[in-house]
Amino acid sequence: MSVNKVILVGRLGRDPEARYMPNGEAVTNFSIATDEQWRDRNGERQTRTEWHNVTLYGKLGEIANQYLRKGSQVFIEGRIQSRKYNGKDGIERIAYDIIGSEMKMLGSRNETAAMGNNGNSAPVATNSPSSAPSTQNQRSTPTKAPVNDIDDDIPF
Repeated sequence: MSVNKVILVGRLGRDPEARYMPNGEAVTNFSIATDEQWRDRNGERQTRTEWHNVTLYGKLGEIANQYLRKGSQVFIEGRIQSRKYNGKDGIERIAYDIIGSEMKMLGSRNETAAMGNNGNSAPVATNSPSSAPSTQNQRSTPTKAPVNDIDDDIPF
């Protein structure tokens, strides 16, 4: 048995770029940054940023292209896929992409509204990970409004 699953929460480093395959299916690419922070031996805070290339297909890609912008915080679930290419120097290289099967927009309503979503609930979308990109099942479900009857003294 083997598992190829990735879960990332980060911010977009650039606006999504959508293209369309001959069959009309959207392919959207963008990069997200994740940060790791720790204190070194001298007690100084250190940060390491990793950049991840993300590809979303179909309706999921269309939603990302419509609602996400540079700086948007997003949750991505998917799998790692490698590809080989020749660099400008002629050397063969390997790039690792995240093929997303689920996406959730994160952040406050104010952040979302400032990025052009007019403060509406952020869409949550998934692609079926078991099917090929060209035949994926898509669904889009809006997030539910928060419940206001929860006690305020919960410690987390």
